[in-house]
Amino acid sequence: MTESLIDQIDSYAISDGSKIAYHYENQQNTYGELKAYSDALAEHIDAMGLPINQPIIVFGGKSFEMIATFIGVVKSGHAYIPVDVNSPKERLEMINKIAEPVAVIAVADLPVAMPNVPTISKAELDQIFLERVNYHLTHAVSDDQTFYIIFTSGTTGVPKGVQISYNNLKSFVDWMVGDDFKLPTELQMLQQPAYSFDLSVMSLYPTLVRGGVLQVLSKKTTDNFIVLFTALRSLSINVWVSTPSFVDICLLESTFDQQHYPQLTHFLFCGEELTHQTAAALKKRFPDAHVFNTYGPTESTVAITQIEITNEILDTYDRLPIGYVKAGMQATVVDDKKMPVANGQKGELVIDGVGVSKGYINNPEKNAQVFYKVGNANAYRTGDITSIDENGLLKYFGRKDFQIKLNGFRIELEDVSGIISKEAHIKQAVVVPKYNAQHTVSMLIAYIVPEANDFKSELALTAAIKKNLSTMMMAYMIPQKLVYRKSLPLSTNGKIDIKAVIKEVNSQ
Repeated sequence: MTESLIDQIDSYAISDGSKIAYHYENQQNTYGELKAYSDALAEHIDAMGLPINQPIIVFGGKSFEMIATFIGVVKSGHAYIPVDVNSPKERLEMINKIAEPVAVIAVADLPVAMPNVPTISKAELDQIFLERVNYHLTHAVSDDQTFYIIFTSGTTGVPKGVQISYNNLKSFVDWMVGDDFKLPTELQMLQQPAYSFDLSVMSLYPTLVRGGVLQVLSKKTTDNFIVLFTALRSLSINVWVSTPSFVDICLLESTFDQQHYPQLTHFLFCGEELTHQTAAALKKRFPDAHVFNTYGPTESTVAITQIEITNEILDTYDRLPIGYVKAGMQATVVDDKKMPVANGQKGELVIDGVGVSKGYINNPEKNAQVFYKVGNANAYRTGDITSIDENGLLKYFGRKDFQIKLNGFRIELEDVSGIISKEAHIKQAVVVPKYNAQHTVSMLIAYIVPEANDFKSELALTAAIKKNLSTMMMAYMIPQKLVYRKSLPLSTNGKIDIKAVIKEVNSQ
């Protein structure tokens, strides 16, 4: 594929402008509209005279205008930073402070004013999209320039902005639409997670580059079981992309099977561990479908490994392998001294190659800890405990530190504990994961030393705390269960002994 990603996407507007690109709720939008909207926005951004190759925050939800804005920003030579409409205003303000963007584009109304940054309001954006221009693509993001920046959870409550370059993304997209996955020619891909979550990229750009249709679900839809299945039945999905947790929800519905979804031929999972139980249940419901397990931190551009989960794989492994590394990437398993271990032995996974990020934006201290060079290639210490066999097959055994995955979201426990400890009714807190029999996190539990209070019951106190937390953090970070204690266990250095609490929670 010699054309750039943007040229390839635009080509469908030129050859057939009426070709459907986006199906969201009751609305369909075309490749012609995608090009027209993004061209108009790119020309407007150019006229603003912003410093080139500097990031722009894009705030919004799952609408077509969101992806048109992404493409317009990239055409104008800027990286975009997706911030989801469901984010607390504090997160938006924090990302703005860290990333130092040259502009903010409000696809949805901003929850807080951004006084020191040029801002395109929702009303202004709507007017820009009505304009028709003859835009010449001369300075779009390319090569090692940053294409997008995804902010993940970070320690001490400060998120980290992962910079993904054009070359990083191009390598990923070429892999996705290549021979490893053997996707259908006419892609109809499910688009379920928020655009601020890098799993969304697994469907977004492969679909657009192939001229397919993105079949989009809103958060409002996925949060309502009845509405969800009504919506799913109306979508012509042939490739499913989600976290394992989301398909677990869908498997609760008896009609989620091959008979009722005969066109659904591929399932791609990423974002958290795919358990044997989930994969086996899915293969039973969809015996002819291709089910792929993939793995990759945000820092390596969505995913870097794949393996098709066949009945033979299910019969061979109790805990499913995470696959073989894609071309252009290398995986090394190392010990505590950063020395490679023998095949089959456990250690920390270090990855290098074309998919690895150049690092976190404006965060030299953290970059120095986890990023380095192997020759001319970027390398990243994942913190994941893995092993690799003589055939190059990787197996995953959990996190080296206190970072976990819950429903596909990466969460750093220190991050959540730090935020919760600021809540008015809490004197001290630590948040730990509760694991299930499949080795995945089933919930977050907070152990809390409360401030003196007048609540008549712990239930009332819990309700008050959770109400406040909903304004302080993303919903997926709020612990499902609060446990009250007079004190928390301390380690020998006087810090809260997180490992002791984890052991207590998971021995019950």
